Amino acid sequence: MELRWKDIDFSKKIAVFHDTKNGDDRTIPLSTPAFAVLHSLPRDMAGHVFPLSESAVEQSWRRARKRAIIKKLYFHDLRHGATSRLIEKGLNPMQVAAITGHKTWQMLKLYTHLRAEDLVKMLG
Repeated sequence: MELRWKDIDFSKKIAVFHDTKNGDDRTIPLSTPAFAVLHSLPRDMAGHVFPLSESAVEQSWRRARKRAIIKKLYFHDLRHGATSRLIEKGLNPMQVAAITGHKTWQMLKLYTHLRAEDLVKMLG
């Protein structure tokens, strides 16, 4: 999945990801921090937002993990964490699924790992 500058609509603060893992295109909202980062990057409107090869990303991930002394953390684990944080922020499951691309409630549940201490805060 490659993000190109032409797939980001800065006026609407959205990005379109084409041909995602499940084969569908998906339009996602950009958070304020994500929007700020993208807006600050140099742009070649015909090119990729992140002009890195898959192997370069994998190598950087391994290096960062090694520096942090973390042995068992996979890049895909970030999706689990992000899904859980969206629920904790108060988004409902339909909103989260629209962002993450999960098509079924069952798959969304597999990616959601809520912490009891965060649920206590939500209960008041």
